[in-house]
Amino acid sequence: MLLANLSLTARRSVSHRLAVIFFALIVSVPIAWALFAVAGQALDSAALHALWQQPQARSALALSVWTALVSGVLAWLTAARLLAIGFVHQTLMRWMQHLPALLATPHAAMAIALVLWLSPSGWLLRLVSPTLTGFQSPPDWSTTQDPWGLGLILALWLKEVPFLLWIGATQLRRDDIRRRWQSEYGLAQTLGYPPSAAFARVVWPQLALTLRWPLLAVVAYGLGVVDMALILGPTTPPTFAVLSWQWLGDANVAQQAMGAVAAGVLTGCVALMAALIMYGRATRWLLVRGTMAVVQWPPLTTPVSLATSAHGVPPRWTVRAKRYAHSYGLWAALLVAYLLSWFALAVGSVSGLWPFPHVWPAQWTMGAWQQVGRSTATLWNTFALALASATFCMAWCMAWLELAPRAWHAALRPWLLLPMVLPAIVWVIGLYSVALFVRLEGQWLGLIGAHAVMVLPYVLLALEPAYQSVDARQGAVAASLGRSRWAYLFAVKWPQLMPALMAAWAIGFAVSVAQYLPTLYVGAGRFDTVTTEAVTLAANGQRTFMSAYAALQMLLPIAIFWLASVMGRPRQFARSAS
Repeated sequence: MLLANLSLTARRSVSHRLAVIFFALIVSVPIAWALFAVAGQALDSAALHALWQQPQARSALALSVWTALVSGVLAWLTAARLLAIGFVHQTLMRWMQHLPALLATPHAAMAIALVLWLSPSGWLLRLVSPTLTGFQSPPDWSTTQDPWGLGLILALWLKEVPFLLWIGATQLRRDDIRRRWQSEYGLAQTLGYPPSAAFARVVWPQLALTLRWPLLAVVAYGLGVVDMALILGPTTPPTFAVLSWQWLGDANVAQQAMGAVAAGVLTGCVALMAALIMYGRATRWLLVRGTMAVVQWPPLTTPVSLATSAHGVPPRWTVRAKRYAHSYGLWAALLVAYLLSWFALAVGSVSGLWPFPHVWPAQWTMGAWQQVGRSTATLWNTFALALASATFCMAWCMAWLELAPRAWHAALRPWLLLPMVLPAIVWVIGLYSVALFVRLEGQWLGLIGAHAVMVLPYVLLALEPAYQSVDARQGAVAASLGRSRWAYLFAVKWPQLMPALMAAWAIGFAVSVAQYLPTLYVGAGRFDTVTTEAVTLAANGQRTFMSAYAALQMLLPIAIFWLASVMGRPRQFARSAS
């Protein structure tokens, strides 16, 4: 009997390891193949020499590094301050209810909204013209195509803050970490530290280290972004990623080789950034110690009033207003920025004739939305691709986190997160080469696979904290009661994880909707999506149509986030599972 039990245990161990290897190969093989294909094209000495002979190459690379670093630093500082405010004033959970709408706003939609606000004929100048400016026609200003990339920096800053805030908040929501950090935070206060200083000295150093991978993803995205750079500029020169994209689309083979080498140079920049962020002592000091001043200033304590009453006591309304400004001012500013962006897209999508400097359109039209309604193939492509890739990635991540030993997961985690931190133009080259080899170029299956590679790291990053917070003793209790592992998963574990599972699924859906380059290249131009249409229309300057498609690009993920919040209620799932 004992030998039989041992053999059964051995068979289960072998099958368990085979399942883990199978799930690892499903993702590792396409990633390795794509990187190998990129390396084969990027290591071309003649193309590299020709690249550096290009007059725009060096300035374009410097511009890409500038916009990525500045936007990443601004997003990091803003997210650090918001996390400090949310932790000290215990408002993070309330903010988390609004974060999905911010996360669901695609990058291209944010860029188009900023064009509507900041362009020479945009709303910002219309509101003050001609009263304050005297302009009767749009000035010849470079506000969204500026040579310093300030418009691109602003858009990246606004888009990456919710991502860093979401990842940080999910860490703070873990029961084991939250209880430990709360106790350490309370102990620091008993030693005389004010709340903001206690958070900065105890909680932030630990939280900052967990946010290094998301920060690397933010910087890498800024280095390799193409769709936002096409919309917001700059153009003379363009960013290095746009330059690479233009060369790859050229009919000249030598130009295509230069584009591949340029993508390799971007990869080298990301590798350098990764070494600095993950292992550089000076960078680590800046991320932790250098951010402490922002985290704890102004102090998150009882605010000093702006005025006092006749008896020297601050009026109650003044204290409340100051406390509100300390607790919610930065968060309110972020929400207002997004609300203004959504409002601009909504008005722009129904505007007809709109002469400058009129604040409101002279004509209103639903023509753009009628065209959107007739674009059933575009809507279907967008929805089907996002649904298939997000569902596959969520199922894979659940299987991986359930089966993979922690040592295996820790070893493969950097590999699995590579699609998030390497520039999209790199993956486009690799995945396109793979699709050509297996004859899936321009096919549904190849396009779904390309989207899944880009979606997977975001889903994994969203699911990890929830899985790590589950108490392993629950499984032992269920087994002691004679329940099988499947019964434990369906009745206990997955109902607890249902909000996190649905949130990760919605994040995957939103990431897939926002994909531009993989759809363009691996789909071989045969599959139009809402994102490809919005970017094309924005490049052509068609305000009404680009606003409509950008608004739709935003509404689809928001609807999915709402559906995920409804489906993610643990009690409903638990009842259905029972």
